[in-house]
Amino acid sequence: MKNNNNPKTSTVSKAKKKFGGYSLTKKIIVTIWVLFFGAILGVFGIFWAASNGWLGEIPNVRDLENPDIYVSSEIISSDGVLLDRFEAERRTPVDYKELPPHLVDALLAKEDVRFFDHSGVDIKAAFRAISSAGESGGGSTITQQLAKQLYTKDPASNKITRVLQKLKEWVTSVQLEKLYTKEEIIAMYFNKFDFIYGAKGIESASKVYFNKSTKDLNLDEAATLVSMFQNPVAFNPVKHPEVSKEKRNLVLDQMMKYNKISQAEGEQAKASPLVTDKQDIMKHDDSHSAYFKSALRKEISDWMIEYEKETGKSYNLEKDGLKIYVTLDSRMQAIAEAAVQKQLKVLQDQFFGEQRGRSLAPFYNVSADKRQRIFKQAMQRTDLFKKMKAEGKSDAEIETVFNTPRDSVQFFTWNGIQYKKGKTLMDSIEYHKHILQAGLMSMDPTDGTIKAWVGGIDWNYFKFDHVKQARRQVGSTFKPFVYATAINQLGLTPCHMVSNERIPGKWSPRNANGRYGGSQDLRTALAYSTNVVAARLIMQTGTEPVIQMTRDLGVESPIINDNSIALGSADLTVYEMVGAMSAFANGGIYIKPQLILRIEDKQGKVIRDYTPKTREVVNENVAYTIIDLMKGVVDRGSGARLRNRYNITSEVAGKTGTTNENSDGWFMGLTPNLVTGVWVGAEDRFAHFESTATGQGANTALPIWAYYMQGIYKEGEKFGVTTNDKFEKPKDIERHWDCSNTYGFHQYDQTYDPGPIIEGGDGIITSESNYEAPKEEEENNE
Repeated sequence: MKNNNNPKTSTVSKAKKKFGGYSLTKKIIVTIWVLFFGAILGVFGIFWAASNGWLGEIPNVRDLENPDIYVSSEIISSDGVLLDRFEAERRTPVDYKELPPHLVDALLAKEDVRFFDHSGVDIKAAFRAISSAGESGGGSTITQQLAKQLYTKDPASNKITRVLQKLKEWVTSVQLEKLYTKEEIIAMYFNKFDFIYGAKGIESASKVYFNKSTKDLNLDEAATLVSMFQNPVAFNPVKHPEVSKEKRNLVLDQMMKYNKISQAEGEQAKASPLVTDKQDIMKHDDSHSAYFKSALRKEISDWMIEYEKETGKSYNLEKDGLKIYVTLDSRMQAIAEAAVQKQLKVLQDQFFGEQRGRSLAPFYNVSADKRQRIFKQAMQRTDLFKKMKAEGKSDAEIETVFNTPRDSVQFFTWNGIQYKKGKTLMDSIEYHKHILQAGLMSMDPTDGTIKAWVGGIDWNYFKFDHVKQARRQVGSTFKPFVYATAINQLGLTPCHMVSNERIPGKWSPRNANGRYGGSQDLRTALAYSTNVVAARLIMQTGTEPVIQMTRDLGVESPIINDNSIALGSADLTVYEMVGAMSAFANGGIYIKPQLILRIEDKQGKVIRDYTPKTREVVNENVAYTIIDLMKGVVDRGSGARLRNRYNITSEVAGKTGTTNENSDGWFMGLTPNLVTGVWVGAEDRFAHFESTATGQGANTALPIWAYYMQGIYKEGEKFGVTTNDKFEKPKDIERHWDCSNTYGFHQYDQTYDPGPIIEGGDGIITSESNYEAPKEEEENNE
């Protein structure tokens, strides 16, 4: 019988089992350590990949060192005033020292109580959030939330993508902690958050919700604003006061829990009613100088493109902290804005009165169908229409939206915004077609620096610049270019006589006063803006030399090659007109109008120093002759109300302008050290005053010039513009003119009767003319 209990065999089997057991344990231990180190390496690998952008783009060091809220480019006026900023978002940053302690404590208690103990990522809080699936609160630190605000544009809804975003936010948080102090991070967090209602940043929020500065917030107000970090819409104190109060009290509970405030302080604050003082925050574009800023942005952007081509270096207006020193004088700008407002408030009341009860208001000479087409085309230019169209909405659906009454529709008035109930968006469009606009530009003719720029009446409603963007018929303000061409080409003097008889043939312009016959010298003809004389001059010189004269004077807008340009049929800008007229005040030398003096980078290094572009267009004798003729406009002609109504006593050369049906009113006023142009009209050419007495440039635009110069002269020494300034007269100019024996010169003041001083219809032409009238406004004016 076989013995199965052999001791030797039993010993071997036990040994094998023992050896095998040890082997299994060893494998388990090794596996654990491999997994452990693998996990560590994996985490480091993921962070390394995220840090190097392998998991998607992350902010570079330059972006981290230049968050938007601190490095917007500044616009500084010639008198040293900060006019505005170029910034991605409008906010007023506050320093950490301006934050009240209880506001900081509320933030720490609510969002990140260990903020001062971690380096951007709170591992403990993160593991707690993961293990509880978020039920015990989120694991994001203040630094991570700042990273999300600054650099995660749109949090992903996809879980995997959001995890990758979280990893990048962690990496960014660590980098932020290396670059900034804890206090700077807290300040950035408060300054960056959007509290809605236009309240971007804590300072704006304090003003919007409580009508006070951040430093003046009390405990319960601070807790209310901090509670909004979780959801500024759902927990908004204005929209949802009861919910907001509940969330405020939770913040106060947290502050008591972490001993940021005493129990008594907390309970007292919780018992306080939630009281807000809602304010409408001022938008950054609602000033008149926003039009200047818009033109400035375009000019700088164009320069930046060229600069990058030349140097390979690029700049960002919103991020690179440039200092842009501009020619605008903040004091003169304020005077200009006040002048526009003073005149247009009066004109607007008159225009509303004239249009009241008219079925075709605010238009003349259009059909009812045409009127509706104008409104419809205006609707199609709105942002809302374009947005709905992009979403695939039909025209019928969009028109329903525009014609449905609303609880509140905004209307511009000179007495502030009006909110009307039961009105439609189409009602708003029709109303705003009644609003008169204006453009004003003022510059120093001796160096080309622009001192004031009013491109419209309110950028928030009318984002269209009437200084450099809008081209409108210039009327009789074009006539000095015709006279300058004739004087320069034909050697004419102010005393040269020109027939005032009607011109026979296909083109026979009419004089505004309806008077013809005899002859007029150039002084008389320009002073009273005689159309027939201007027409005869261009027929002598030809149109091409006149157009070339305007080109030499800086005009770039298209000008049709037709005799009618002598009467102002060309569509030009205020910017072009002021630049061109300034050459006459500057002895015949054109200087391109300047917006910018210099640009510095954030270290103060000048990266662009502007040198005026100049050229001689006519000699000083021709230039002064035009000045002499234009002085007659003010002293005794169509601009005489400057003297007898507005008491302007200084030496002024001027020219009024009025276009067909009074659609455009102009006044160009030249003094030795300041040239200013003004245009007044409606957005649509069909909207205008019915009578020339009311709608002519002498009545609409000239008063703005007068109010502006009254303000300038009042403080003239500050601006280098005084009532004693005189145009520099070339030596022996009278001998050069030799008018002593000219009949027209002697008879000017003694016998010439110009009739009523009314200037209108400067662009009037006969039906036989080959000139094509301007197309309808909605097709070419915007």
